[in-house]
Amino acid sequence: MSMRRWRRRTARPAPPAADTGTVHPLVLSDERMASRISSVCFTVHVTGSWRWTHPAPADHDDPTVLARDHLRRQTAGILRLHSVRNLAAAQDAANSALMQWNRLESGLEVAGAAELDVQAADRSLDEEHARRQQGADLEHGEELHRLAHLQRVLADPDLRRVWWVARFPDRFKDLDELTTALKGLPLPQEDQDDDLRGDVRRFTDQLVTALHTPQQREVFLQALIQTLQALGHHDRSTIAALWRSPLDPGSTPE
Repeated sequence: MSMRRWRRRTARPAPPAADTGTVHPLVLSDERMASRISSVCFTVHVTGSWRWTHPAPADHDDPTVLARDHLRRQTAGILRLHSVRNLAAAQDAANSALMQWNRLESGLEVAGAAELDVQAADRSLDEEHARRQQGADLEHGEELHRLAHLQRVLADPDLRRVWWVARFPDRFKDLDELTTALKGLPLPQEDQDDDLRGDVRRFTDQLVTALHTPQQREVFLQALIQTLQALGHHDRSTIAALWRSPLDPGSTPE
């Protein structure tokens, strides 16, 4: 007669029961979390708490582990948006999120408060990065300014001619080819201009440039003066009258 062996299954010990509403403390000590520069880190200390909003399920994981993981990920996500040189702002941003109860799965709630510090090496790295970025921004701004100046020169026929003679005095005949290639090149748009203001300003510049003779300028200014008077801008019409051609020195606004 065969003998059967009975094996007794070893049951997984159930986690300790947790009372609903009871607050349990937890701590994250000296965690290093990246700032907006991934190689530069904050040193973070978080004091937190967790609680159940209703009786814990029988198969729940260790709530302290879940709560610490949540606070760690939440804090790290916020600090990635900040610089270690602005420690107070980073800490305020972290605490404004951490100090509110955040509900996780199965009714677990977590809250905390962060204290931030920055090691000297991390601060030095951040300052060096800021210096390099500032230098790159300055170089970029100077390049844009130089290109805008060149565009302004090339878009103006008179300035373009002088610029070409100064740069290539022995190639004056080639200027016509450059003029053809630059046909329609607009003046650079000022940053503070909106679309309409910039278009009007460029149109006016081109119009005044196109008025080569005193007679043409006189006709233009007379029309401008009449328009300003019709619109009620008498002060501006008086100023415009001062620009009129000396062909009619006795002329005054009508």
